[in-house]
Amino acid sequence: MPIKEGIYGLIAEFNTPTELVQATEAAYQQGYRRMECYTPYPVEEAAEALRFHKNRVPLMCLMGGIMGLLTGYGLEVWINVWGYPLNIAGRPLFSWPAFVIPGYEWTILFAGLSTAFGMLAQCGLPQLYHPLFNAPNFRSGALNDKFFLCLEAYDPKFSANETRSFLESFSPISVVEVEL
Repeated sequence: MPIKEGIYGLIAEFNTPTELVQATEAAYQQGYRRMECYTPYPVEEAAEALRFHKNRVPLMCLMGGIMGLLTGYGLEVWINVWGYPLNIAGRPLFSWPAFVIPGYEWTILFAGLSTAFGMLAQCGLPQLYHPLFNAPNFRSGALNDKFFLCLEAYDPKFSANETRSFLESFSPISVVEVEL
């Protein structure tokens, strides 16, 4: 469903995380799916209320580690067997115990980098602008002591009047329309 012109969504401001979690649960029960909670510190119950459980960062870390191991080990094998073979004291060119340490180091390097960049990609960062920055109540309270629930206009169930009355039924401090 196309977004309504000029509206990103509606944001409700709450004083406590309990109120936020109750409103989020009710919104999910009513059929809203495009919503997000904003809190000054992590609230695990809010993540559960949003049904946010999929996290692909561990898989990215594993894949990066495997790629690092194959890259490091492959590089050592290529250098010592084909690229620049040296016969040192009659030892074999393919001596896998010597390749373990560089392979391990490449594994750690690739796993760490893929985790860091994967986490940034999954979070959508860096994001220098977001429509919520235009909401005056969000600017003043998001980092300090307020809790916010934003129902986005992308949601098929979103209707400006009905969604506003739904959010106001929880007695929030304010309900503000967020412009794009």
